[in-house]
Order: sequence, then structure tokens, then C-alpha cells
Amino acid sequence: MGWEALGQWGEDAVRIEPLTGGLANDVWRVRVYGQIAVGRLGSRTDTDLAWETALLQHLDREGMTVPVPILTTGGRLFADGLVVMKYMEGGPPETNSDWRRVADTLRELHRLTQGWPQRPGWRSSTDLLHAETGTRVNLTAMPPDGVIRCRAAWARLVGRQTCVVHGNPNNPSNVRMTADRVALIDWDESHVDVPDLDLVLPDNAADLEDGALEIAAQASAAWEAAVCWQDEYAIRRLAEVRAN
Repeated sequence: MGWEALGQWGEDAVRIEPLTGGLANDVWRVRVYGQIAVGRLGSRTDTDLAWETALLQHLDREGMTVPVPILTTGGRLFADGLVVMKYMEGGPPETNSDWRRVADTLRELHRLTQGWPQRPGWRSSTDLLHAETGTRVNLTAMPPDGVIRCRAAWARLVGRQTCVVHGNPNNPSNVRMTADRVALIDWDESHVDVPDLDLVLPDNAADLEDGALEIAAQASAAWEAAVCWQDEYAIRRLAEVRAN
């Protein structure tokens, strides 16, 4: 149906301008119910979007600042692949102090989602020790030696407690900060995994100890290589993953 679905947010709902940053989705600034919002149109299934929107509602109820979904006139959280969310004001993190605030926000996310069910169709990093596919991951498309290195990095995470991870919080464009709050946006890659994957931040703002930081950094590089394979970024990230 495409952007015609925006009409389900009212006769006056309108697209204003495209927003940059999204790769898998078409993202626009929109106006619904007389307020500025963000519309994201993609190809995710209804079960996938139900997981993501329920997560955002949960985090909002628990006091986190997130792009909470805005309901259609019929009370739905999404329609025909389109989600309309609250617009988040603010700018990206710039200083080490900013990134420390991001780390605190991520730890709150992890605390609030222990025991959360996995996103439909996804695999965690440790699931991929035995599985070969999961949503955007297809290990059969990667060089065999690269898969071995990635799995060696993920094997170091076995036995850790899992929770929801944002998936890409070290990208400044996925954070909107003001003086009194930190908002994480673009939850398209969120899923259940080991929390340390979220904590590989600039200048080690999460204060991971040397050994923990090394393990997390290797596992994170392996994950990003697998998710993004086979673009230049993925090839570069795979090169960072050591054989042991």
C-alpha cells in the first residue's frame, strides 16, 4: 500500500520531508493530529512490528524517552508496514560526558528488558554459533574462514544474561540528547542479545574493563560484519575480527 497508509492517521496526515539515516526503511518527517512526528515505512512483518512497538510502549511506561508509536485513528500501532512515532528533539552526543549518559541509558534499557522474548525471526549472536540465518544475517554468504572467526568471537559470550539491545547505539545519529534526557531512536535493529554488544562506545564511555571491552568489541565487530555483509563496511569490520 505504501505511503497511502498514512491516511489511517487521519485525513490531515501529510508527509513533509524525507529524513536521512535509514538504510532499510523510507523515513519521513510527517504531520499527524496537528503535530510533527516521524513516519517509517518498511517491509517488516506485522509480528516483527508488533514486537518493536510493544517494546517502545513498555520503555515509555517505565520512564525512558523513546519514539513511542502514535496510534492510527482506529487504535492500531502500525498499518501496512508504516509506523508513526513521536518526534525526538535534541542533538547527537559530542563529548565523553555525553557518551557516558548514553551508556547509562543503555544500561537502563538492559535492566528493563531482562527475560524479554526474542524478536520474531531474529537470532542472537550466540544462537548463530549453531544457526546460519536470522533476519538480515546469512552466514552461508560469508567466507568460511570469516564465519569461523565470527563464531569464535561470539563463543566468548556464551552463558551471559540476555536482554533487549538497541543494536546500533554507537552511531551518533541514533541518539537525541537535551540537557535533561537521552533518547535512543531507530530501533530497527533491536533484538535480544548480550548487553555488552551495546556498550562498545566511543572512548569506552561504558567503562568496561580491558578484558570485557576486548571481548565485546570483537563480538560487536563480528555482528556488524554479519548483519551488513557484503558491503565495504562489513568487509572492514570482518577484518577487525581476529582468528583467536
